[in-house]
Amino acid sequence: MSDLKELIRAEALRLGFDACGFARAEVVDAEAQLWYDSWIATGRNHCMDYASRYSDVRSDPRLLLHGARTVISLALGYFPAVLQDRDSPQFSFYAYGRDYHEVLRERLKALAAFITGLNECGCRICVDTAPIREKYWAQRAGIGFVGRNNLLILPGRGSFFFLGEIVTSLPLDPDEPCRLTCGNCRRCEIFCPGKALSGGVALDAARCLSCQLIENRSEALPEWVGKCAGKRVYGCDVCQRWCPHNALATPSLVEHFAISPELQHITAQAIAKMTDEQFRKIFRHSAVRRLKLAGLQRNLRAISQNL
Repeated sequence: MSDLKELIRAEALRLGFDACGFARAEVVDAEAQLWYDSWIATGRNHCMDYASRYSDVRSDPRLLLHGARTVISLALGYFPAVLQDRDSPQFSFYAYGRDYHEVLRERLKALAAFITGLNECGCRICVDTAPIREKYWAQRAGIGFVGRNNLLILPGRGSFFFLGEIVTSLPLDPDEPCRLTCGNCRRCEIFCPGKALSGGVALDAARCLSCQLIENRSEALPEWVGKCAGKRVYGCDVCQRWCPHNALATPSLVEHFAISPELQHITAQAIAKMTDEQFRKIFRHSAVRRLKLAGLQRNLRAISQNL
């Protein structure tokens, strides 16, 4: 099956994926399971209630597909070539272009079709809407390692990557897991605005700006958010921008992830006066649409003193 595996890897790279690795579909190991269960039990997932659902499936990807034998983990870079105007309310890099769910899903479908064309087997594609431990399987598949910032880091390439998976009934030899770590580096912990990272343990989502600005559905945000967020109105890339691995990040070649002119030059005044129709026009194919206009304007009010 090694030749078949390399054909799949080559096709993944041809489709534009930056990395492709293979892991045996099986129950998540006990240490990783304990880590995740503890994160949920202590409430560190905060307003991300979905993280506590489907715990049985998260623990065993074989429940996603009958007869699953392999998890294929894939990474697609999104680091931007062009940034927003510095005076604009700032959006996380991942939201600059088209919704990554749409882009990843198209490419995963194409790769799954290629696989089934090689061998009659079952395939299920997963983006981050499926209950699968993406970072765990990416590390098991040798793509990268989970850093102190709780993000997957591709050695020498950084963390500005979207992840996707194909769970398949095709038995393929697993790649060697990535066993690297952050070592003694603590830059992400030191510079995290909300101090959501501590000692390499699980993220405290209640103190994470990205969680507060995107996942929090309350009408008002905690007072500390406005004090720490600076000009950030959607998401936060601070832990990534301070990571030494991202000093080597290269701009994505995926044109769908390039920033739109409307977002590049957007102003606080434009957001404050934005109508639902204007919001839909600018963000109709963006991850930002999930927040809705009311959420975006709520965030703007929270950081107004910083602009």
